[in-house]
Amino acid sequence: MPSHISRLLFTCLLIFSGMQPVTAQLSLTANTASAKVKASLVSELKTIVPSEAFRVAVKLEHQPHWHTYGKVLPEDVIGKPTTLKWTLPEGWTVEELPWPDTHEVPSTDGKTSQGYDGTVYLPAKVTPNGKSGNIAEISVKVDALVCDPQNCMPAKPEAKLTVTVGDKAEADPAMADVFAKVAPAATSVVSTPETQAVVAKAPQRSFAGYLLFAFIGGLILNVMPCVFPVLGIKIMGVVQQAGEDKRQVLMHGLAYTLGVLICFWALGGLVVSLGKAWGFQLQSPGFVYGLCAFFLIFGLNMAGLFEIGASAVGVGADLQAKQGVSGSFFSGLLATVVATPCSAPFLGPALGYAVTLPAALAMLMFTMIGLGLASPFLLLSLMPKLVSSLPRPGAWMESFKQGMSFLLFGTVAFLAWVLTGMVEGQPMLFTLFGLVIISLGCWIYGRWSLPHKPTRTRFIAVLLTFLCIGGGLAFGWPQVERGVVSEGNHVEGGLTWEAWSPEKVAELRAANKAVYIDYTAKWCFTCQVNKRVYKDAALQKLIADKKVVLLKADWTNEDPRITQALSELGKAAVPVNVLYSPGKEEPMILPELLSVDNVSAAIQEL
Repeated sequence: MPSHISRLLFTCLLIFSGMQPVTAQLSLTANTASAKVKASLVSELKTIVPSEAFRVAVKLEHQPHWHTYGKVLPEDVIGKPTTLKWTLPEGWTVEELPWPDTHEVPSTDGKTSQGYDGTVYLPAKVTPNGKSGNIAEISVKVDALVCDPQNCMPAKPEAKLTVTVGDKAEADPAMADVFAKVAPAATSVVSTPETQAVVAKAPQRSFAGYLLFAFIGGLILNVMPCVFPVLGIKIMGVVQQAGEDKRQVLMHGLAYTLGVLICFWALGGLVVSLGKAWGFQLQSPGFVYGLCAFFLIFGLNMAGLFEIGASAVGVGADLQAKQGVSGSFFSGLLATVVATPCSAPFLGPALGYAVTLPAALAMLMFTMIGLGLASPFLLLSLMPKLVSSLPRPGAWMESFKQGMSFLLFGTVAFLAWVLTGMVEGQPMLFTLFGLVIISLGCWIYGRWSLPHKPTRTRFIAVLLTFLCIGGGLAFGWPQVERGVVSEGNHVEGGLTWEAWSPEKVAELRAANKAVYIDYTAKWCFTCQVNKRVYKDAALQKLIADKKVVLLKADWTNEDPRITQALSELGKAAVPVNVLYSPGKEEPMILPELLSVDNVSAAIQEL
């Protein structure tokens, strides 16, 4: 890692390549619940024929004394309906077939319930598309609550099935007895809100609508505190460009836009191919520390502590130079990197939808977000009259530049605060001292690496500068000490919050309680803005009167359980706030930006 560090400071791409990757985990790991009920997928045919429907069945095998529930719960039964989420080849469809009748099973507190135990087959009808001679894969994810006479816990087993597509159907004799008891493929079931299985559905909004949301969300990112410091740097460049050749100004705008798009394409490619969630890199303490050091160095530069020369820095470092087209490109890269903690209004739905799309359409969504982010600066470069109307360069620019440095220092403070949620105890002290050593290197460079100094003095200053920066990064590199996570309650905003877990949610919902979940992260600025709502006295009283249990799901560090929960809600970024009402299966998802009114209105419906 240390060999990458010096270049990591000056280019976003090397920051990316030098960080430690976050492990891609979008499915729940094997746990106690998944061992209580296992799922497999079987088919009545070994070889299927295009456009001819055939039957499949999800085989659930329960451990002794454990049970799950049916598709629909009787009114007097407290539990969770079992649902299926299918993943099929493009063009294929799936329809539900009648499930077996539930029967009486022993439940918690010495009571009985209606559900499935032992081995049960849940059938469906699949209509394939495609050409013969292909191999196709079907997968299904079961979402169930598995219970025994003592307790309940959520289970999400998955199953896959590979079938051959041929010119002639071939039955599987081993499955004949199973499907003899299943309704024929010609049977269809009318879906109602009470009986429908979870099947892939068309989005309520059109694809063009989500593209518009993506563009508007990217546009709003420009005024988010995560991005605005980078724009401050670019404002300096725009002021210097006033009165320049129009073609040169346009080149700056195009370079900035290209930098934004390339970084969005890289992030989008990781999100799509690895199943990552938006903002995943901010869950890496090393990456956050790299950004912290980067903004500190450039803040000190803008404050006048030192001047970065092109020969000392390399590609894209001289962001204020008149000829800095490469600097504009670099600024576009940097703006995208620091934009990822922000899920602005309109952007959340677009990101959640993007991760469910085929790769090409998903990348188009990320392209629209990038164009939204780059559009103000691009518009400025396309309309030179706007540039020429800006104030002419002068002595005032030095004061303006130094003033803009405090935006960068504010970003350093925010990122350091984010690190406190990842690094605890003495390692965090070393991390802060590492930033001090980096600042010392910048001071040495500004004090002794001046044009009028002797060559030997300048050489030693540069050497000491890189030693301090490299040593500071190595000394302060975050050392995460994983300990026992406290499951206790904590008070925030005048409200008492409990730690979120899938088991806790299942337990509370099984007890017929209202549950409010705040999916949040320290690095998410919008999440911090939302917290102001909880301080309202009237809202606090309403929550107490309605006996709402508050759960906080902290996604500051990577947690595959939270990633999975967000994915099931159709979300790919925080903030996400949901309210589960007793007796209702689906939660109410609140807007990304909370207000006292919209939170109160949601709770009033309980």
